Amino acid sequence: MKIVFFGTPEYVLPVLISIHKKFAAGPGKSPIVAVVTQSPKPTGRKQILTYSAIDKWAHEHKIATYYNPEDLLKEKVKFDLGVIADYGKIISKEVIGLFANGILNIHFSQLPKYRGASPVQAAILSGDKEIGVTIFKIDERLDHGPIISQFKEEMGTTDTWGLLKVRLFERTKDVLIELIPHYLEGKIKTRKQDEKDVSYTILVKKEHGFVPPKYLEAALKGKSLKEAWPIPFIKDYSLHPSSYTLDCFIRAMDPWPQAWTNITIGKETRRLKIIKSHLEEEKLVLDEVQLEGKNPVSWKEFKMGYPKVALE
Repeated sequence: MKIVFFGTPEYVLPVLISIHKKFAAGPGKSPIVAVVTQSPKPTGRKQILTYSAIDKWAHEHKIATYYNPEDLLKEKVKFDLGVIADYGKIISKEVIGLFANGILNIHFSQLPKYRGASPVQAAILSGDKEIGVTIFKIDERLDHGPIISQFKEEMGTTDTWGLLKVRLFERTKDVLIELIPHYLEGKIKTRKQDEKDVSYTILVKKEHGFVPPKYLEAALKGKSLKEAWPIPFIKDYSLHPSSYTLDCFIRAMDPWPQAWTNITIGKETRRLKIIKSHLEEEKLVLDEVQLEGKNPVSWKEFKMGYPKVALE
């Protein structure tokens, strides 16, 4: 078995490692013949060039690494199957065509619901009680290909995007390694997605974490507002500001970009990150915040340090 793995962040490592261990033909004989990951990027204040977790793993195991999927065409890599776990880039029709058995993608929704880049955030913000996981065979259209397997995971009222993505990849790795042999043997029947149920998300950007101060102020008092609050990373979707929806929004934005709002300290307007919150007697209660340029503190500590702060 020869597999090309497409992935980038550290939290997808369990998937890669499970495939490596499960299908190894012997010591030093990994089924992973190549990885495709995003190229190293400068990070931190010193802008140190940093390689992805998948890149580092491949280097340690002496496995070929590519930063451009098109290089698979040039290098004539031999493989049976591709697996994608949060790679982060579009794969061309030409590259997809190289794989006789296709490329399997892991997507965190019950497709065709929440196609696109931010399905977990959308599920949290929509107040869903469960989150779906779909393993499907990609085609040239976004999250459109035939479904191979689906399952659901319960979502709790304290689950954040950061917690869920780790938990979901841990569970998915076990499903995937059981599925792959049956898939390659042709024992799994795929099914088309129902286009009537399609919804779309886009990549969350830093500015999408903004909470209008009047929404936050109302939620802290346990009040709901009737006006529509458009959510830019979910197509054709809006909600009404309330304690509940604000709490969902804060969890959906954790750990990035973090929900944030503007506050006034003296004559200066500054950004305040809202890191953690909870609901108490229908009111939003802030647990942890971070003023720009400062360390995270509890809301109580923040109010003690800035007793005259005003939301703006």
